[in-house]
Parts: sequence; C-alpha cells; structure tokens
Amino acid sequence: MIHRTFKQGDLVLIAVVLSIALLIIGARWITGSSEATVKPTGHYYATIKVDNEIYKTVELTSETQYVEVRTSRGYDQLKIHDYGIEVVESDCPQKICFTFGHITKPGDVIICLPLRMIIEVEGHAPESGTEIDAEVY
Repeated sequence: MIHRTFKQGDLVLIAVVLSIALLIIGARWITGSSEATVKPTGHYYATIKVDNEIYKTVELTSETQYVEVRTSRGYDQLKIHDYGIEVVESDCPQKICFTFGHITKPGDVIICLPLRMIIEVEGHAPESGTEIDAEVY
C-alpha cells in the first residue's frame, strides 16, 4: 500500500481550486441564473447594431425566426426562438460570436468583431396592473 502525505503546496492548490469553484457557484446562486427557460414577464426585443448603427430591432418570441446580417465584411445568421436570440451561422474565422450562446435577459449581448455587430437584449417591465406570482430563472 502506497502512503502519501500532502505537501503544503498541494494543500494550497486544492484550497485555491475549491475557493474558485465555490465563488462561481455562489455568484450563480446570488444572481439567480439557471438553465431553465421561461416566458419573460415583459416585452423583450433585441437591437442589432452594425457599425454602431441600428441594423434591425426584433421582438423575442417563442416562434422561430431567422435574421440575416450581411455586410461587406461578412455574414451572420441569427435565430430568434424561446424568447431569445443566438448566432447559428457565421463566416467569420474565429467564430467567437457562437460562444455567447442563446441570450434572453435585458443587458445580455452578443458581439461579432469581424462584422462590427452588437446584439443587445432590451425590454420593458410588465404593464401596470399585472401582477407577478413568481419569477423563475
């Protein structure tokens, strides 16, 4: 049987890794983020800007829609579905815009540097007179 004792450096490394993991889990718990998708409580839309000019504004609905963004610098295809938006096709070499995933909450953004495109989710609070029983994130 092999008997190994941990050195002080091993224990420090384990403590650092566990601390980082707990910070990430704690941040997700505090912000209330989750993978569950629910209908938003207000009217949400995405503003698509190219060269800091509004290219198009689309409502985020449950129905599937596609938007093509073509510029002299390239092409992106966006998919609107499940009350969010994401990039599903792009001809840029790095494909960084895919890493943002499906965005659904106001303030979420997708950035495509080669196209100089920014997509931002914006929205309005629920109409007055409506009550919210619960919000699930």
